[in-house]
Amino acid sequence: MPISRRHWLQSGGLASLMGISACTPKAAETASGPTVYQRLGLRPILNFRGTHTTLGASKQWQECFQAQAEAAREYIVLEELQEAIGERLAKLCGTESAMVSTGAAGAIAIGTYACVAGDDPFKIRQLPNLDGMKNEVIIQKCHRISYDHAVRGAGVKIVEVETLDQLKAAVNDNTAMVYFLPANNDDYDWGDWVRIDDVLAVTKPAGVPVLADCANMLPPWKNIPDFAASGCDLLAISGGKHMRGPQSTGILAGPKEMVRKAWLNSNPHSDSQGRPMKVDREGMVALWTACEIYSQLDFEKINAECERQAQWLKAELEQIPALRVEMLRHENARKVHRIGVWWDEAKVGKDRKTIEAELMDGDPRIAVAGAPDGGLAFCVFMNEPGEEQLVAKRMQELFT
Repeated sequence: MPISRRHWLQSGGLASLMGISACTPKAAETASGPTVYQRLGLRPILNFRGTHTTLGASKQWQECFQAQAEAAREYIVLEELQEAIGERLAKLCGTESAMVSTGAAGAIAIGTYACVAGDDPFKIRQLPNLDGMKNEVIIQKCHRISYDHAVRGAGVKIVEVETLDQLKAAVNDNTAMVYFLPANNDDYDWGDWVRIDDVLAVTKPAGVPVLADCANMLPPWKNIPDFAASGCDLLAISGGKHMRGPQSTGILAGPKEMVRKAWLNSNPHSDSQGRPMKVDREGMVALWTACEIYSQLDFEKINAECERQAQWLKAELEQIPALRVEMLRHENARKVHRIGVWWDEAKVGKDRKTIEAELMDGDPRIAVAGAPDGGLAFCVFMNEPGEEQLVAKRMQELFT
């Protein structure tokens, strides 16, 4: 049966608005025997770290599994499927065109190839040899992160800038694109960095495209169309984090011609740099399904539920005498609630790494993040409601 918003609402969608596990039932509740992880000798975790790839990032919507099963039953022309889904994703993103990629990193990679090789079949086949091509990518120094390896993988030369004047001076005939990290003004301690409007004022007249890494912009969904309205050329979006699509999927969105060039530089085109970055038909329809669901969520309700859990957990942790507890800085753009805890290591006899290891080795296993100055952080973001109670109990065991 085709998936509709009505069907989604009738099949647990309202519960899923609040993160209730109607859409992600516990494996033990749905299996007659050992779960797949138990058969492998593995123990699942409670995720209080966040949307980390190393933990699987998120749990797919139940509707994604149904869409994948439907897609797997029949063959389809992949280009037709990519085009049909791209049209629908573009409407949600507020862009002219879009395509499904292998995560946000895959979108960054093929977006870079599009800016370097374009739609020239000879240049596409020539990558990563950049002879005769534009081979420089400008990045603000504060925007340098490990994920820009997806840009460097094209073989380009990275040109770092720190000011608007440096950006103006760096743009030349060899500039293939500018890589940009969007952020709310108070989300990161970047100091005096160049905002997107000022960047575009330099790049648009020069004909230099800007590719924005939007993997860290969700929730809420409106951050994506709002940023697209800035006029940025290409947006790389993660599909497997808070959107809860397949973890291996993402979206590249932007002008029709730019997305078309990225498509030519990627799967299923055999002699292209992006050929190994394959998204199957099942992944495409599941990503589209997740995006349709996600774009309709009530993020104020979701945030209120996360805040309720976070405040409850904070109050429980404050009852442990050895701990100093406080809410960490609230991210303005994404509204992620984190509780930081610190303790006197000399008195307790355990440092952060020891406590973190004991949380991961215990029952249940609990994954947490680091906090400034040697503390731990509990990220109330991707967990199931009620799991915060298990965290409080485990911390009481470790510190009493």
